[in-house]
Amino acid sequence: MFKIYDISTTIESGMQVYKNKEEKKPVFRNMSNHDNGQAVYESRIDIDVHGGTHVDAPLHMLKDGDTIETIGLEQLVGHARVVDLTHCKEYITREDLEPLGLQRNDWVLFKTRSSFSEEFDFEFVFLREDGARYLTELGIRGVGTDALGIERAQPEYPTHRTLFRNNIIIVEGLRLKDVAAGTYFMVIAPLKLTGLDAAPARALLIGGM
Repeated sequence: MFKIYDISTTIESGMQVYKNKEEKKPVFRNMSNHDNGQAVYESRIDIDVHGGTHVDAPLHMLKDGDTIETIGLEQLVGHARVVDLTHCKEYITREDLEPLGLQRNDWVLFKTRSSFSEEFDFEFVFLREDGARYLTELGIRGVGTDALGIERAQPEYPTHRTLFRNNIIIVEGLRLKDVAAGTYFMVIAPLKLTGLDAAPARALLIGGM
């Protein structure tokens, strides 16, 4: 037997968005409904590609970087390690990561205090540049975080750029509150978009009961 953990953010009007910016909130519009005599009920959604759970593409931070369709599904499906970093107060450093025993080609998902809040935390725990450099030295495949950003308060965005330049995939906006540290089978399915800097995604972990 196995258990499926949905680690995606629910897309709704009241969802948390980066820095609580109004322009980043999703907008839902009803285009047709049964009450006005229409035969069908249909709606539209306007959403930021970095809203909720999403996969970043290198174009997000690198001029002429690759766009979202260059990240294949085979790169987003496989075993992943959830690591409990709820003890980290400000940022995740090399020293925080070294004891975890991460290995080459691992996928690692950071569980921080962000998973326990539905409000945007302006002081969210982020991956510091030295932590990003350590992950590139290890040769991991991808990193996910439960914050809406992998970094903040670092001029020139060195965490993003270090990871992107070393072909490490970044996923942001995960929800890991109900997931214990451990190894799971991961499925991340971004919307099939092209030419863009990111894509919203449904993310799942599959583990034993």
